Amino acid sequence: MNTPARPEVLVVAPLMPFLMEALQREYVVHDRTHVNDPSAFAAIAPRIRGVVANGEAKVPLALMDQLPALEVISVFGVGYDGVDVPAAHERKVPVTNTPEVLNDDVADLAIGLLLSIARRIPQADRFVRDGQWPQGPFPLNRKVSGARLGLVGIGRIGQAIAKRARAFGMSIAYTARSPREGVDGTYHADPVALAAAVDFLVVITPGGAGTRGLIDARVLEALGPQGYLVNVARGSVVDEPALVEALQKGTIAGAALDVFAAEPQVPEALWAMPNVVLTPHMASGTRQTREAMAQLTFDNLRAHFAGKPLLTPVDA
Repeated sequence: MNTPARPEVLVVAPLMPFLMEALQREYVVHDRTHVNDPSAFAAIAPRIRGVVANGEAKVPLALMDQLPALEVISVFGVGYDGVDVPAAHERKVPVTNTPEVLNDDVADLAIGLLLSIARRIPQADRFVRDGQWPQGPFPLNRKVSGARLGLVGIGRIGQAIAKRARAFGMSIAYTARSPREGVDGTYHADPVALAAAVDFLVVITPGGAGTRGLIDARVLEALGPQGYLVNVARGSVVDEPALVEALQKGTIAGAALDVFAAEPQVPEALWAMPNVVLTPHMASGTRQTREAMAQLTFDNLRAHFAGKPLLTPVDA
């Protein structure tokens, strides 16, 4: 009796060990062969039935064209702007991602970054460690409770951030394509109007061509010298050179950033700025959440090859 061949899948980005181990138990896994060994990839490409990516990975049309047997793309992450979803759907190839499971962690970090930049917690830590306290007290900083929060994006994570902010007595305003029914907050038609009305502007909108450079010099000017920017979305959403200039000139008071335009490269101009907090794209970076994301990535792939409905397909 012949044993059915295990499906062959291409991993196009670094994955957590527990996800790689799960994939290798059930599939023939080719780990970034398209980059590491193009000649070997040409031989295996016709057999690849699935692609596994992370949220920052690129799965362009050119790669799909090399995979005639491609059936499914499973993304480890809520963002999938590196995947050419229209091209995939045109080929009847479904794309899945991992929404919901990381909402709490991203919202937690957004609030953590907001507190960190307003109260200058990392700077205060360095102040103590560098032995500066005996020379005098740490400078006063910005109160958070009762401040005005603006959200650029009001999806699941945006609403989770708003819920946490309300515990600090913050008022909530937001911008999106249109007002969202059931959202308790003041709607503004565009980011400029929103920025002008708030103290803290938190960016949590999807990346991609439609939002590239959305937070530009005009938005930062509207946020003003008492305003703070927090970005837990995608680096591409913020015009990074405009942000650096705004921070250098005092156009805004400060910024807390978890994402960057060319990560892991971060503009050196940001490194030494006293009014900036930087983290390495770690919003979903807890073991509990990353394991849940890995499980959902794996379960979507398994559901497809078992002929069952996908758990979290991405709409066209």
